[in-house]
Amino acid sequence: MHKVEIRKIVLVVEEIFHEGGPRAEKPALRGAALAIIRNPFAGRYVEDIRPFMDDLNPLGLDLAGRLIERLGGDPSRVEGYGKGAIIGAAGELEHGALWHAPGGYGMREKLGDTKAIVPSTKKVGGPGTRLDVPVTHINASYVRSHFDAMEVGVNDGPRADEMLLALVMTTGPRIHERAGGFKVSEISKWDGLK
Repeated sequence: MHKVEIRKIVLVVEEIFHEGGPRAEKPALRGAALAIIRNPFAGRYVEDIRPFMDDLNPLGLDLAGRLIERLGGDPSRVEGYGKGAIIGAAGELEHGALWHAPGGYGMREKLGDTKAIVPSTKKVGGPGTRLDVPVTHINASYVRSHFDAMEVGVNDGPRADEMLLALVMTTGPRIHERAGGFKVSEISKWDGLK
């Protein structure tokens, strides 16, 4: 069992009023909660890394709760989500995969009975590396209006022996969405897809 050593937590919320079209009366919100933690496996190969997923569970819940608060405090306002990880250069891509369950289930627990899989991405990179975290609707992955992404990163991390772990949530579709496709109002199967 490894203790999760947090160096920094960053929360950012974008208020999006328009993308060149008419100004929205109520802005769309897109937010991210990021944690820079020490990578306990940096610089060496460890065969069984799975127990660290359990160690990350409290962090997933904490970041999800903090992000919901920054988006107004009402979990029912959240319509989209995603997660990601940037692993410092002394780590490996598989270390970022340990965030899949704690990050995803942390958001799902805080948001209630969400159905859709939480989209994810990860990469290895150094300080200042940016990551586009994919976003889909929380209950139906095929809702086209909610296909989105948020670029995340911090200027001083992850250092070689660190990982950046990210959660992203949105309060609605892309501003001015008009690409058609499957709509929120058409969700009927409640199977996470449609």
